[in-house]
Amino acid sequence: MSPARPPIALPAGLTLEERDGRLALVGDERQYGKPLSVDFVSGKAAHRRQFGGGRGQLVAKACGLSKGVTPSIVDATAGLGRDAFVLASLGAEVLMVERVQAIAALLEDGLARAARDAETAPITARMQLRHGDACEALAALVASAEFTPQVVHLDPMFPHREKSALVKKEMRLFRELAGEDDDAPRLLEAALAVATHRVVVKRPRKAPPIAGPAPQHTIDGKTSRYDLYVHRSLSR
Repeated sequence: MSPARPPIALPAGLTLEERDGRLALVGDERQYGKPLSVDFVSGKAAHRRQFGGGRGQLVAKACGLSKGVTPSIVDATAGLGRDAFVLASLGAEVLMVERVQAIAALLEDGLARAARDAETAPITARMQLRHGDACEALAALVASAEFTPQVVHLDPMFPHREKSALVKKEMRLFRELAGEDDDAPRLLEAALAVATHRVVVKRPRKAPPIAGPAPQHTIDGKTSRYDLYVHRSLSR
């Protein structure tokens, strides 16, 4: 029997439950969609690991893995760990930071299950997790993990617009848990202070950059882009 999990405060209508051998965040499916869990072993994570394009993927290029370099990376907005898992599957050591306690619990559960699978165990061995607010304490969270990040990856929640009618159910759930994410400039500042080589920020393709210093480079995709803030070359 697994040890009792400390209680986690959740908005009304949401619960953390064991479903099909994994921890899941459960709410009204009409509003939030199917129960949310982290699965690094099968499903989309497995497909992306096998057929996603390797170091040719946009996030890999942005983080510097496309030129034979394998940097150490902090994913300071870890979410469900999808990008972190891709980067770790390509050989990078990755520290995930997640401020929402319920999402951090899902990540912890997903990592534990992946560590018991022969194919994903070597990947998750390169992944660490810290629960905390990267805006407030990124340097302390990095220090607690004894981690020196060459790259910090950010994917801040894009500000909600009432006129953009249909928000994905998963995003609706994240907003319910995290509230409006209006501190991206402070997050960028914290990231620039700890990354030794570059900060990488994912943005919707036509969105303005985060307020603050201008990015030196951008890498464009079909629906999103990466803004790069470079201290020094990763090839050095």
